[in-house]
Amino acid sequence: MWALIKQYIVDMYIKIKTSCLDFIRQNQDTIRAGLYQGILDSLNTGVSHGLNTRHGFILPPSFIGGPRDMRRIYLDAMSLVQHYGKPDIFLTMTCNPSWPEIADELLPHEEVQNRPDQIARVFHAKLAELKKDIVQKKLFGEVAAYVYVIEFQKRGLPHVHFLIILDSTSKIRTSDQYDEHVCAEVPEQKTNAHLYEAVLKHMMHGPCGNDNPGNVYMRDGKCKIHYPRSFSETTSTGHNSYPIYRRHNDGKKYLVRRVRLDNRWVIPYNPYLPAKYDCHINVEVCSTIKAVKYLYKYIYKGHDRVVFALSNPDNISIGDEISSFQIARWISPPEAAWRIIRFPLNGIHPNVFSLQVYLPNMQTVTFHSQERLQTVASDSCRQRTMLTAFF
Repeated sequence: MWALIKQYIVDMYIKIKTSCLDFIRQNQDTIRAGLYQGILDSLNTGVSHGLNTRHGFILPPSFIGGPRDMRRIYLDAMSLVQHYGKPDIFLTMTCNPSWPEIADELLPHEEVQNRPDQIARVFHAKLAELKKDIVQKKLFGEVAAYVYVIEFQKRGLPHVHFLIILDSTSKIRTSDQYDEHVCAEVPEQKTNAHLYEAVLKHMMHGPCGNDNPGNVYMRDGKCKIHYPRSFSETTSTGHNSYPIYRRHNDGKKYLVRRVRLDNRWVIPYNPYLPAKYDCHINVEVCSTIKAVKYLYKYIYKGHDRVVFALSNPDNISIGDEISSFQIARWISPPEAAWRIIRFPLNGIHPNVFSLQVYLPNMQTVTFHSQERLQTVASDSCRQRTMLTAFF
């Protein structure tokens, strides 16, 4: 029965989005657009009707989660970098299916994975509390700007990527300031038993390597994210956009997933966050400008998809952005529940307003497929834009 509930939620989400995509496909005439200069060029080549200008099926940026939407919010996020500078904190929080807010709502003999709606609602509440800690309570200092994106793992659990730009008065510049915000060691059990348990449960990588060669992080016999890290007596700036965090070689080892691990396997964290949220919360300090483009492209990389390819060189058609978006999409029940409830997939602060700046006759104009291009080209309203009206 529970498996049918998950299937039902996914099917309902697919039906909702398919209806939206079918509407967009059937109303391409209302979103037909081109450069004004392109319309003039079409007239010079003898094309007189909008229907004869070759366009594929366009998925407009107003469709949330589509490639044009992701590209738009990526550019908006990069505009924050232009104004405020590079991000200072890269934070990732992953849902913990054992949260009491989820477990307490389960029926007898009911499993967590059978309640994707509860997973989505609780994670949304935790995310709101995390934003409050970062922005209002100033956990890392005064926040000038931030962006975040919600993603879903293949096994279904949601996680959020935060990029935080701090105010100039709160910038993290020295190794002592790194240590104030980020730790990469197992805490003492006697002094902080709660944090000790949270770190061993959520913030230990692997194991991988010889202890677990089948780990998903293994590539060519090595861990692709470079664990175990090296011991270090002090924190210093690294050469790969992240600091080298302090990891004392105190000789202690801890039993994690049936393997003895030491401080080299600790994922960097802020001590306050795992203790409060009881989940995986990775916190990294972005120490150099080299991290900017990678991090922003990483969080706006788009949805998971199944990898396959079919080609027929004898049947080359115009581009179909709608089919390209639909094909091979991987939808998990928590993502379907998240989207049905209409929780946001991303956030940005402060808001960015795009102004269209272009070369002469290179503005975008919209037109109906049955319109005569001569009418479009001579329409003074279509020639005028915010930029030309300003001048």
